[in-house]
Amino acid sequence: MHQRLALYTFGQFRLPSEHPANDGFHALNDPTFAAAEAAEGFIARSGYEDEPGPACWGEQVYPRFYRDRGDGWAPATLSLWRDAESVTAYVYSGLHSEAMRHAREWFDKPAWPPLVLWWVAADHSPDWAEAVARHEHLADHGPTPRAFTLKMLFDATGRPATTDRDRIRNLIAHNSAAKTKKPA
Repeated sequence: MHQRLALYTFGQFRLPSEHPANDGFHALNDPTFAAAEAAEGFIARSGYEDEPGPACWGEQVYPRFYRDRGDGWAPATLSLWRDAESVTAYVYSGLHSEAMRHAREWFDKPAWPPLVLWWVAADHSPDWAEAVARHEHLADHGPTPRAFTLKMLFDATGRPATTDRDRIRNLIAHNSAAKTKKPA
């Protein structure tokens, strides 16, 4: 059966979400989601409870690293991708890359992994609880076929893997060209 790559990200704001120090994050949030959804290899993402957009994949929960800053949430994402090259091309280029350059302004320096990847069956969409369990597994055990990172990948059969750098460059170019095309 064909597999898809699940991606969960988690960050902890340094200050409450609505603090002016986070304005840059909030300004990039929706455009960055739009860039992800337009990226080659993107399949789907979970939305959030009580927010417009995609359906929420189960009750949103946070890993044990979460500390409430008085606003009841922290930035987290859950999405599905075709493969590691697609994720890498998106994460390390475009708007997401720009946002990452400002991460220290907005987020605590994590003592936990900022993201976790794992393979899921083509007919499965993980929920937030599954994502948090994978994230905590990675923090506790390091990269394994159950929960891994872009730097220490495993293929869908559980074998260590690497990415195709030429394909990543091509995907970055494709995503950039698609972004600059104007509708007819």
